[in-house]
Amino acid sequence: MASNTINAQMFAKMFLAGAKNLEAQKEYINELNVFPVPDGDTGTNMTLTIMSAAKEVSALGENTDIASIAKAMSSGSLRGARGNSGVILSQLLRGLCKVVKEADEIDVTTLVFAFDKAVETAYKAVMKPKEGTILTVAKGIAEKAKELCEEENMEVFIDEVIRYGDEVLSKTPDMLPVLKQAGVVDSGGQGLMEVLKGAQKIFKGEELDLTIVSAAPVKVNKVDSSQADTANIKFGYCTEFIIMLDKTFNSKMEKDFKAFLESIGDSIVVVADDEIVKVHVHTNDPGLAIQRALTYGALSNMKIDNMRLEHQEKLFKEAQNATAASEAEAEAPQAQTKQMPHKEVGFISVAIGDGIAEILKDLGVDYIIQGGQTMNPSTDDILQAIDQVNADTIFIFPNNKNIILAANQAKSLVEDKEIVVIPTKTIPQGITAIINYMPDASVADNEATMTEEMGNVRTGEVTYAVRDTELDGKTIKENDIMGIGDSGILAVGQDIQATTLEMVREMIGEDEVELISIYYGSDTSEADAEALQAALTEAFSDCDVELQFGGQPIYYYIISAE
Repeated sequence: MASNTINAQMFAKMFLAGAKNLEAQKEYINELNVFPVPDGDTGTNMTLTIMSAAKEVSALGENTDIASIAKAMSSGSLRGARGNSGVILSQLLRGLCKVVKEADEIDVTTLVFAFDKAVETAYKAVMKPKEGTILTVAKGIAEKAKELCEEENMEVFIDEVIRYGDEVLSKTPDMLPVLKQAGVVDSGGQGLMEVLKGAQKIFKGEELDLTIVSAAPVKVNKVDSSQADTANIKFGYCTEFIIMLDKTFNSKMEKDFKAFLESIGDSIVVVADDEIVKVHVHTNDPGLAIQRALTYGALSNMKIDNMRLEHQEKLFKEAQNATAASEAEAEAPQAQTKQMPHKEVGFISVAIGDGIAEILKDLGVDYIIQGGQTMNPSTDDILQAIDQVNADTIFIFPNNKNIILAANQAKSLVEDKEIVVIPTKTIPQGITAIINYMPDASVADNEATMTEEMGNVRTGEVTYAVRDTELDGKTIKENDIMGIGDSGILAVGQDIQATTLEMVREMIGEDEVELISIYYGSDTSEADAEALQAALTEAFSDCDVELQFGGQPIYYYIISAE
């Protein structure tokens, strides 16, 4: 018979079971995402977040107390948080832990206060809370817990709270029209319920495997190339990542994937098991490897190193001066390990794509965090970037609405530098914001100006659909081309150029614009991009149309109008 209190050992097991249950259901949760795009997903983001905490809890062992477990849960999830759903989950755990850490054993009264504090903490973290989301489900759970505050039977309490959480989750489509249109419940809310249901299983006595496995980095043979000239490095980027499979990765798929990697590079290592595939390849175009890998599942532990640069640094390490070090860091900002020269103001931007990275570096960005649409960086990734930029004030440009919360969470953890998060939601917004920085203006004035100017930028992104759906009044079939604007899906078709033209017309409408900028991706040829530029120049003869190589995976084009 289950106890009416939860001791430290049970608390740890319940949390680990919740994490494991979320991990087991992550692909189901990913499928609940409203937009059918091949991006980072809610289930993946929440799983990476909670697994960061689970590893810390698991490392404590059995002889520990609730306070230590709470600290591990809070700090682990805080630093590992990815995406909006992951950040909100980390804040829910943080709030809950503020209460339970004071208890020797957890009873119903403790949980009532803990759920309430969890909701309060999470709502404070979101600038504009939206109902019909994970926040609504959490709030419903906390309200039900208050109603049951007199209940002494812990099992009855947990059962009723979870039953009501499911009820609230089922009503989320009535709160958010976009959910009803897509025919799904809120994915973040579903993720939260999976955590609670995993904990419930352990409390009721189910025997579960609670082993938390850390994803080990790919091991490759280290070859001493100190005497080789960099010109002999045929493929310049060492690219590593882990694929979290969303489908069976059979022997034919593995063979085909290896063959594709061999067509774009060498030094290939592909190690697969039932849930993940560890990948290592040397290539001149990491975006192509990433693009193909995303057809098998979401990506984690991404790492891209410029081997030519690393080799040069090794040859000339004795003669490097501050200027040479600065140039080296600009060549591979994602792999910086040296302390930069001190400056008053620094810039950090999230981006993926060689062309976009080069544009941002030319604009003065000190550190580029690899990520964005295809992989949301964690709070810890952003903290590491902040640590590398030796500046008194640092402006951060997330360039994705799903990274803004993680950036703000990192900001809250920094005490020795002034951090300013400019809430850019797209790459073009980030570029415009940076261009409008004025060195002679104050930090506050620059923040206000950059935030205002980014609002004058309209962005459209062209990609493909990964499943059939009905959304924004449009019928979408798997593999259709979609043009997605700031307000939703603007165009759907089978031809990339025609769909892009329709998207831009919808973006601009009857308004006047002065400049259209095209950033073409890794899967778009220069000839196709130039043909699109010509078509847009003809269609919008009163404005300039600029073309630049972006190199971004997944998105054929990113287009801005201002």
